[in-house]
Amino acid sequence: MIVIKIISWNLAGIKSVISKGLFDFMKKQAADFYCFQEVKSHEDIQYSDYLCYTFKAKKKGYSGLTIFTKHKPLNIIYGINKEEIDNEARVLTLGYKDYFLINVYFPHSGRTLERLNFKLNFNKEFESFCKKLEHNKPLIIVGDFNVAHRDIDLANPKQNKKNAGFTIQERNWFGDFLEKDLVDTFRLFNKNNGNYTWWTYRSGARYRNIGWRIDYAIVSKSFVDNVKKSEILKEVLGSDHCPISLTID
Repeated sequence: MIVIKIISWNLAGIKSVISKGLFDFMKKQAADFYCFQEVKSHEDIQYSDYLCYTFKAKKKGYSGLTIFTKHKPLNIIYGINKEEIDNEARVLTLGYKDYFLINVYFPHSGRTLERLNFKLNFNKEFESFCKKLEHNKPLIIVGDFNVAHRDIDLANPKQNKKNAGFTIQERNWFGDFLEKDLVDTFRLFNKNNGNYTWWTYRSGARYRNIGWRIDYAIVSKSFVDNVKKSEILKEVLGSDHCPISLTID
């Protein structure tokens, strides 16, 4: 049995997290894949004997994705073939014999919801992209979805009903997306509240665990029996997000 471990983490700037011990974290985890979002760097960064694939946003210091892997992919797909979206470098896909691994960074809807329509369009285009891939083989999707799905997924649902990441439009789409033969793997193992992946830097929110679960590891239902563990690594610092971990065989 071959066991594969995937770490996903929104770094909010890879250079900053490197200075805070990113490579020590990677060495300790010894994962097969590290899928990083919001790397914000146009530099090619190398680590140990891992292959590195980076999708850089057109705008410097913005968005961007990186995957470090021990396994050479059969093919690499940068973006979803939609220029307005791909300029922001939000989807990076590696193809393997038995699955596609998708690293995704969903747009934030904005404090005044000024980007809500952009995000909803991204949602639609991303779903279409996933559908086409899934015709060929199962999907493993990891990343920052910038949405808390249910009340259980954030500390203060009542106060956030109309705020970015918890609008009814975003939540409804995510629910519909999962119903199309996809599984939120964390909820296979943990049905409890209080499990979050992002905390504002304000007011000691992380210390008080006033957070949101907006980072997910999702797999096709046909692949769910391969999932052995799905965890939130809440003790790992360095970003306003914490990493998540998925173990499959």
